[in-house]
Amino acid sequence: MERAVPHAVPLGQMEVFQALQRLHMTIFSQSVSPCGKFLAAGNNYGQIAIFSLSAALSSEAKEESKKPIVTFQAHDGPVYSMVSTDRHMFSAGDGEVKAWLWAEILKKGCKELWCRQPPYRTSLEVPEINALLLVPKENSLILAGGDCQLHTMDLETGSFTRALRGHTDYIHCLALRDRSPEVLSGGEDGAVWLWDLRMAKEVQTIEVYKHEECSRPQNGRWIGCLATDSDWMVCGGGPALTLWHLRSSTPTTIFPMRAPQKHVTFYQDLVRPSCLNFSTPAQLPSPALTPKSPPCLAQILSAGQGPCVNQWQLSGELKAQVPGSSPGLLSLSLNQQPAAPECKVLTAAGNSCRVDVFTNLGYRAFSLSF
Repeated sequence: MERAVPHAVPLGQMEVFQALQRLHMTIFSQSVSPCGKFLAAGNNYGQIAIFSLSAALSSEAKEESKKPIVTFQAHDGPVYSMVSTDRHMFSAGDGEVKAWLWAEILKKGCKELWCRQPPYRTSLEVPEINALLLVPKENSLILAGGDCQLHTMDLETGSFTRALRGHTDYIHCLALRDRSPEVLSGGEDGAVWLWDLRMAKEVQTIEVYKHEECSRPQNGRWIGCLATDSDWMVCGGGPALTLWHLRSSTPTTIFPMRAPQKHVTFYQDLVRPSCLNFSTPAQLPSPALTPKSPPCLAQILSAGQGPCVNQWQLSGELKAQVPGSSPGLLSLSLNQQPAAPECKVLTAAGNSCRVDVFTNLGYRAFSLSF
């Protein structure tokens, strides 16, 4: 949806226009600043808002502290995805990805550093870019979306170095296997593809909807979210949210959630190091694992249709279901930047103008708002 701003309208009408915008707003994406003290959120009008987490979490916080410190027009259409490095923020919209310097954003100098468009098959093709993924070991950025391909961009040169083809419908989500140069992609075709970046080819395909225990034909076959932890993957969408052992392509746990899920992530069991209920992996023991044993301290967070953030044990037990302020959720962000331990929070956003903030997973502490 493009943002249409009326020209030279009276102040009262502008306030009504802005209220209608907020009423119909969807927040698709989030990204935390490298210092961990700021959160960027992108909406369906192409706007990016920057919130100060440190100010909102302060004991002296006021209602104004929960508003953006700056909002700028980043794209003509929705901001579908965002990721950050130690200096840059990247945002994706319809057919383009843009780079921004965090240092300039925080000075409220919101001018793009560059804008790139993948090499599409025709000049008339402007597919949405649904997912961005950083690959730190090769200093690259992977883009995927409506043209059914994964495009790799070299962040040093800004050039596109390869395109991975195999999906037969558009791609919704990406995940990186940290211990090997492999990327997973999930799409509307109901398949999860595993790609070897060194060989630039597909090495495994799991057609999730073809497994009877996962299939839910009434919801479709699309894969809307996935995450990976070494030899393990969790994915969902039309099919049920399911934990998979990748090496054997075996579904091991079906999570009893009827609503399609739009975002999922692994996280370590939350140990409260101070006033906030988050921990880093270094604070937790690392038990030996058998090849088919999931990491026993890991748990799963998921969200989608409905207002709740769902906290799961790997066994499939629903540990907690915490309601937020949005009727549906599209994006979860765990801020675990070591530079700002006081800002270690979970944020959740979706079909509203609000970003819910959880200082622990028992309740919503407050909401940020466009």
